[in-house]
Amino acid sequence: MSKFIIAALVENKFGVLARISGLFSARGFNISSLAVGETEDPEVSRMTIVVDADEKILEQVKKQLNKLIEVITVYDLTGGEYVDRELILVKVKAASTDIREKIVQVVDSTGAEIVDIGKKSVTVEESGDEHRIKALVELLRPYGILEIVRTGKIALQSDA
Repeated sequence: MSKFIIAALVENKFGVLARISGLFSARGFNISSLAVGETEDPEVSRMTIVVDADEKILEQVKKQLNKLIEVITVYDLTGGEYVDRELILVKVKAASTDIREKIVQVVDSTGAEIVDIGKKSVTVEESGDEHRIKALVELLRPYGILEIVRTGKIALQSDA
C-alpha cells in the first residue's frame, strides 16, 4: 500500500463529506488526513484526502467518486507537482523560566510562533509541509508535549 493524495471539488451541500468518506471506508482504506473547506466559489468545497491504498483499487474509488452527482472534479496529486501545507498547534510543558527560554529558542530557530503562554505550558503554532511539522515536534518532544492538534493536509497542483 502507498500514500495517495486526492483532491476533489464538490458541491458545498449537506452530506457530501459523509458520502465521499464512506467510499473510502467501505473499501477498508484508512484516511490519514482529510481537510475540507470552501473555495473561491462558496457553492464549491475542496476536499484534500490522504489515504493509504493499493493503486488498482484507488483507481476504482476515483471512478466511483466521479460518478457521484455532487463531485465536480477529482485530481490525483500523488505523482505530480503540488504545494502542500499543514497546521499544527503543540502545547508543551513549561513550568520554569529556563524551560520557557529554551522553548522560545527552538521556536525562533524554526520560524514557528508562540500563540499562548500559560502558567505551566506554552502553545506553539507552525504551518508547513510534513517534514517541517515533524521536525518541530521532534525538537519540542524533550520538553514534554502535553497536547497536539493538526489540520489535515491541504494541497494545490503546481503550475510548474
